[in-house]
Order: sequence, then structure tokens, then C-alpha cells
Amino acid sequence: MSVEPGGERLVDYDADSEDRAVEAALRPRQLGEFIGQERVREQLDLVLRAARERGATADHVLLSGAPGLGKTTLSMIIAAEMGAPIRITSGPAIQHAGDLASILSSLQEGEVLFLDEIHRMSRPAEEMLYIAMEDFRVDVIVGKGPGATAIPLELPPFTLVGATTRAGLLPPPLRDRFGFTAHMEFYAPAELERVVHRSAGLLDVEVDPAGAAEIAGRSRGTPRIANRLLRRVRDYAQVKADGSIDRETASRALEVYEVDERGLDRLDRAVLEALLKLFGGGPVGLSTLAVAVGEERETVEEVAEPFLVREGLLARTPRGRVATPAAWAHLGLTPPAQQAGQPGLFGG
Repeated sequence: MSVEPGGERLVDYDADSEDRAVEAALRPRQLGEFIGQERVREQLDLVLRAARERGATADHVLLSGAPGLGKTTLSMIIAAEMGAPIRITSGPAIQHAGDLASILSSLQEGEVLFLDEIHRMSRPAEEMLYIAMEDFRVDVIVGKGPGATAIPLELPPFTLVGATTRAGLLPPPLRDRFGFTAHMEFYAPAELERVVHRSAGLLDVEVDPAGAAEIAGRSRGTPRIANRLLRRVRDYAQVKADGSIDRETASRALEVYEVDERGLDRLDRAVLEALLKLFGGGPVGLSTLAVAVGEERETVEEVAEPFLVREGLLARTPRGRVATPAAWAHLGLTPPAQQAGQPGLFGG
């Protein structure tokens, strides 16, 4: 694995990890192979085809959405469709303007720079990026204090692909410099079934439609999770069954890995159980809830909560986190009488 001074990595950045190497092998290479995100694919195809016909570099692209929906994969597809190399780095790796200047000054003409978690880049680097995106120039500061001099350095045309899980944190001046922006949506179960079948073919694993549907239904609308669960079910089928995956095999395997029929994992259930059993369904503060499950506040807020809220199992209120009636039903518990009849919270 090679890492440049600015923290960027080449496309084989994860080759040292077997699990990530398998995940990389499952990535589609062309836009036509990419499953789901129909509107984004259609729009992006127009952008890339028009740029190729003009013989020009593609516009800068901003991709937003939850982790695991295909932002990194699309960045690699953009490079492949444009016949260009790709450089990969991330916002946290760029803490100084000099880090960004080092990366930008080494880009080739037409190269794709993928900047993951772009909202976490430092402010000085962000301001340098404004000029680089718009004028293909960076100003290198030589010297310090009153005698410092800005030397403009011309850059070859390049395409920046920015990815963020929190688009609202991007300042408008940066967001407005992207020629094309797209929001990645969660996948429908039918789309995830197609993902599972495609990945099973690449992994040389036999999976029937019912088995694929069982895995897809527990994948939280996310292809990355679907691929991860498929690999774990494959392991179970290889050791405990005949190697092929049907509904029963998939269900038994996912029980072993503590993924229930709605896709909740150990942390999700721990949060719900603490909320219901220790705090009577809430409201309870996030920090208190995190202490109760033995996790950091950020882990509960960023990993478990978004899915629980999206599934309608947990609600955020001004007074704290509250379990919904669906949460009580999912865990097979009866809500206290006072909550069941509480007015104004869930329409009761």
C-alpha cells in the first residue's frame, strides 16, 4: 500500500486487508453494471458522455448520502468512464493547506481526485480548494509574516469527486463549485436482491431467490451491508451446510451473527432494550443512553440511531430519545400504561 505525503492513496489502497480486497472485487467497474440509484446514474451518464464528446474534463461531482451506498464506487466508475487515473484521499487526512497543495500539484491532466468525507477538511485547505476547483490554480505561500509572498501555481484540468455523509456541513461556497451534485438514496429490497445475486456470482456462491431475499431484507437498505452479510452467510453455508444458500440457511446464519429479521444488530437491540427496560421507553438523554449500553455517545448517535429512527423504532424529541410503539412490539414487550396512553407523542 502506498501513501503519499498528503495522505492520499492509490486505488489499491486496501489491498492489505483480505476483507476489503474482496469488497473491492465486488465493486462494479462501469456505470452500466451499477445497480440502483437510477436517477443518479442517468444524470451522471449524461455528464460523462457530454464531457467525452467534447474531449473535456468532466465537471466536479459531489455525492452525498449514508455510508455504504456506493459513493466510492461511483468515483472509481467516473474515472473508468473518462479513461483517467484516480487519486483517493479523505478530508481528515488534509489538515493543512500544504497537504492539499502537495496533492493538487502532482495531479495529471484529466485525473480524478476523490475526496471522501470532504466536510471534515480543514478550513485553510477548504479555501485553497475553492480556487483550485474554479481557476485550476493554487497560491503557494513562500516566507512568513509581512514578507510572505503568494506564488500562483497553475494546475492541469482535473475532476474533483467529493463525497460526504453530512452535506449540510458543507459551506455554500464549496457546494456551489460542484457542477453536478447527487444524493444517494437507500436501496429497495428488490435492488438489494440484485446486488446479492451479482455478488454471489462473483464469489462463486450458489444462492436461490429466497436466500437472496432473506439477506436483502436484513441489509438496512445498504449494498455494503448486503455484501458483508452475503460473505458471512457464505462462510456459514460452507461450514454448516452444503455450500449453497437458501432461506433457511441464510436465516440460521444471520441468527449466529446476531442480525435479526429487520436488520437490527447487537448494538441496535442493546439501545432499544436499554431504552425500554431501563428507562420505560424514555424520554432519556443520549449521553445517559450511551452509558447504559457501554458505548460512546457518538457511536450511538451515528451508528445505531439513524437506522432505528428510519425504521420507526425510536424518535428524537426535545426531551430526549423515546421508543415508539413499534419498538415495544419488535422486542415483544408491553409498553407501560402511561406511555401507551401518552397524548401528543405518537398520536395516542
